[in-house]
Amino acid sequence: MAAIYDVDPSELIERAAIELKKIESIMPPEWAIFAKTGVSKERPPAKEDWWYMRAASVLRAVYKLGPIGVSKLRTRYGGKKNRGAAPGHFYKASGNILRKILQQLEKEGFIKKVEKGVHKGREITPKGEKFLNDLAKNLKSSEPKAKEPKHEKIPKEAAKEEKPKVEVKPKKPKVEEKIPTAAELAEKKDG
Repeated sequence: MAAIYDVDPSELIERAAIELKKIESIMPPEWAIFAKTGVSKERPPAKEDWWYMRAASVLRAVYKLGPIGVSKLRTRYGGKKNRGAAPGHFYKASGNILRKILQQLEKEGFIKKVEKGVHKGREITPKGEKFLNDLAKNLKSSEPKAKEPKHEKIPKEAAKEEKPKVEVKPKKPKVEEKIPTAAELAEKKDG
């Protein structure tokens, strides 16, 4: 059984976004075409279907990290703001966007509010878990399987016969030239 951990996260999120588009209760609000996803961003997202991508990503984050609340999700989706010559600072993401997405996913039944000890927030429901695991299973089955190299077994007798025999020629010893001393050079000059 394939789980969300067995497939590429970006492919899973893209596939989940496509499936979330088909659900009527998950829709971007009217203001979503003008909104930035956080203070650290300079412009709104370029993709038209960014709301569904973020919803799929939030659903996966709740699956992995739940119970998790808006504040921790804001930190997770935040980023560093470019402040020109000044050093960059980290800013949290927009809480309104994340809150609306969580509400839509909760309305659809993919997540629910829970309190576990000191932790409270949203957690994935069996319906949401099944949704993501089914997508992961489909992705896993559509992946091309890596082919294992085929090793041909060669009989031991044939392997011995096929090896060519290499003749090793003995190396000739190098003749060392004697370096003449100063006295020998002087004799040659005189003689």
